[in-house]
This record gives sequence, C-alpha cells and structure tokens, in this order.
Amino acid sequence: MSEPLRFRGGGFVIGPKPISSCLGGLAVIAIWQAVSSAGWVSPIFLPSPAGIARALGEMALSGQLWRHLGASLQRILLGFALGSAAGLALGLALGLLSHARAAGLPIVSALFPIPKIALLPLFILWFGIGEPSKVATIALGVFFPMAIATYSGVDQVPRTLIRMAQSFDVPTHAIVAKVILPGALPGILAGVRISASIALILVVAAEMIGAEFGIGAFILTAGNLMRTEDLLAGVCLLSILGLAVGFLVSLAERRLLSWR
Repeated sequence: MSEPLRFRGGGFVIGPKPISSCLGGLAVIAIWQAVSSAGWVSPIFLPSPAGIARALGEMALSGQLWRHLGASLQRILLGFALGSAAGLALGLALGLLSHARAAGLPIVSALFPIPKIALLPLFILWFGIGEPSKVATIALGVFFPMAIATYSGVDQVPRTLIRMAQSFDVPTHAIVAKVILPGALPGILAGVRISASIALILVVAAEMIGAEFGIGAFILTAGNLMRTEDLLAGVCLLSILGLAVGFLVSLAERRLLSWR
C-alpha cells in the first residue's frame, strides 16, 4: 500500500512566534541586568534595567510620564494624519495620472533626501515656536515616504487586472476602488509603517529644540542633568511606542490583506 506524499510546499511561510520573541527580549534584558549587577559597567554610563523600570514607575506615579507622553502623542497623531493624507493623495496622483507623474515625481525625488529637522528653524520663523512648527515638521517628514510608497504600490498593480476590468467596461472609479487600491494596499501599509517610525524620530528632535513638555524635551533635560536612568527611561518609552505602532500596523495588515 503506497504512503501519501508529504506536503513540501510550506517553505518560506512566515508565521508568528511569540515565544521566540519574548525569549529573545528577555535574554537581552537578563544579560544587561547581570552585567550591571556585577559592576562591570558604571550605572552612570549604563543604568540597569531594574533602575530604568524604577525610573519609569516614579514618572508614572508623579504624573510626569502621562504629561510628556500626551504632549508627544498629540503632535505625532496630528502631524501623521496631515502628512499621510497629503502623501496618499499625491501618491495616487503620481501613480494614476501621467501628467502628475511627469511634473511631480522629479520634485518629490529632489526634496525627499532633505533632512526634515533641518527645516524646523524655517518653520519656527513661519509658524512660531509653538505647536504648528513641530506638527509641520512631522507632517513633512511623513508626507514624502507615504507619497513614494503609495506611488510604488499603485505602479506595481498588475496591468493585466486593470485591462481585464476595462475590457468588461468597468467604470474608472470602480477600477480604482476595487482593483488598484486593494492591489496597492501592501505598499501603502509598508509606507505607514515607515512613516510612523519617522514621525517618532522627528517628534523627539523637534521637542529637543523647543518644547516644555514631550518625550524629547524630557530626554534632553535628563541628559543635561546626567540623570541617565531617566534618559534611558525616555528612550525605552520611545521603544514601547515603536512596538505599539508595529503591532497596530501588523494587525491592520492581517485584517486588510487576508486575501493574499
């Protein structure tokens, strides 16, 4: 009696491995704590994970954590919303319209490499030292990667699918909504992931230049006072925000790209 053939088509399938993720992080923290406890590194230069956790707890109890976190989140959300909406609109125009691509793509390619934080002094002159200049910096930093990711996603949609829809006299707006946008969605979500990380970087840099509250302002103050435990507590808070953003984007990918 012949045996059934073994299925050999499951290679390169990426699946969630939560235990491995936790073990990897715990191993790094355990080694770090052991090095600090052994006294091999001065706590001034590298505080222990226990000291950083203690600093985070004290910040939470004093209310300092929520004040700085709330200020940063407000700037990130507003800047990301404005920049991603404008970038999505321009990216769709670059991907769908020949004249827009011919006129806009060279401009986007020329302006994208400029460090956006270098424009913050100019934004301060335009909008003042308050919130608008910081939000504008974040929005501009988010705008370009979202525009390029959307344009690339639209450009990579198989043309055979578009021609097939056209052959059945499907209206243009329906082709965009039901063929092009779903096909470009993986690229758009990749742009969201990159843009969210850029927004975190820019909010810290903007707050270090001129802000009373915010994670960047807190890190700068802690560094000036050589409170390294507080400094690394702020850095860990940024890492937690980055993990949260990655989790939310992964959740959106699982829900929106279940057809793949």
